[in-house]
Amino acid sequence: MAGSESENSTPSGESKADGDQADAANGQEQETSKPTSPGRKRLNTVIGGAVLLLCVAAGVGYWLHSRHYESTDDAFIDSNQSQIASQVSGRVVELLVTDNQHVEKNQPLLRIDRRDFEVKLEQAEAQEANAVAQVAQARADLLYQTASLAQQTSQVRVAEADLTQAKQDLARYTGTDPAAITRQQLEQSQATTKSAFAKLDSAKQAVQAGEAQVASQRTKIDAAQASARQSHADVDNAKLQLSYTEVLAPQAGKVTRRTVNLGNYVTPGQALVAVVPDEMWVTANFKETQLVHMSVGQRVDVTVDAYPDNVLHAHIQSLQRGTGSVFSSLPAENATGNYVKVVQRLPVKIVFDGDDWRHLPLAPGLSVSPRVTVR
Repeated sequence: MAGSESENSTPSGESKADGDQADAANGQEQETSKPTSPGRKRLNTVIGGAVLLLCVAAGVGYWLHSRHYESTDDAFIDSNQSQIASQVSGRVVELLVTDNQHVEKNQPLLRIDRRDFEVKLEQAEAQEANAVAQVAQARADLLYQTASLAQQTSQVRVAEADLTQAKQDLARYTGTDPAAITRQQLEQSQATTKSAFAKLDSAKQAVQAGEAQVASQRTKIDAAQASARQSHADVDNAKLQLSYTEVLAPQAGKVTRRTVNLGNYVTPGQALVAVVPDEMWVTANFKETQLVHMSVGQRVDVTVDAYPDNVLHAHIQSLQRGTGSVFSSLPAENATGNYVKVVQRLPVKIVFDGDDWRHLPLAPGLSVSPRVTVR
């Protein structure tokens, strides 16, 4: 009997617990099915409207603010790097700079062995001295030839005087009574006159020869002077080649990409070192649709990606006359094939204002984000 009662009581207990759970679930369903009060609905509507109005106001405010600026991520620090090459052949005997060292304009960077060039300079100077001596010798010869010509001209005048005297004697003998002179005297006077004519002709020919010699000597002087000028040019060239043994910095900046070491043998045209100048600017490639209100002189705020906490002030200096695709190695051929319009980019040069940018270790190629105030 006891066993049967216990068995009967267990199912009734379970059914009672199940009934309690069912009542609780029904109560929750009744609570959730209760309609929201009008006050709560109005509060939800006000909150939603306020949020929507705030979003619209923020969007309008952002649009009104952003339309005064143009920016791009396609921008970087730019400069005129100098690739320095050797102009003569030789071995590097002195290396005067290290990597990333700052140098001034015309500061020596390295020296090449100059002994061969010094010998060539001495040879050129010796040849120049010889050419100068030849000019002096040619001028002295000209003076001698000029003096000889003057003497020959004087002999012409003497021959002319002798001829005049002979003619006078002959005329006197001819006009005299033949009985007063001998035949020998007459023939001698005639011979003297002929001899005077011959001497005069000889003297005139000697003058012509002397004049030709003077002209020839002047030509020799011109040739000697030309040779002297050539020798002087050879000396200047030797000095120039000697000066090339000392490689100088073409501008102030920092040494980069040094590819030469002490003892290397270098040849003309071989790149040795690069110098990045102190002056830098920003090259920004703006889309063509961003250039509507952009012009030279507009203010620019530049943020360097490497130093995001520093805002540098700058301005637009110039806009390139040609898009980047025009100057590419393979420019677009829009007149061939199917045409697909692509938004072009135009390089804009932006220069910094003041000296704040000099306090940052900027380097060409660093990415920047310029923001141009267009209105």
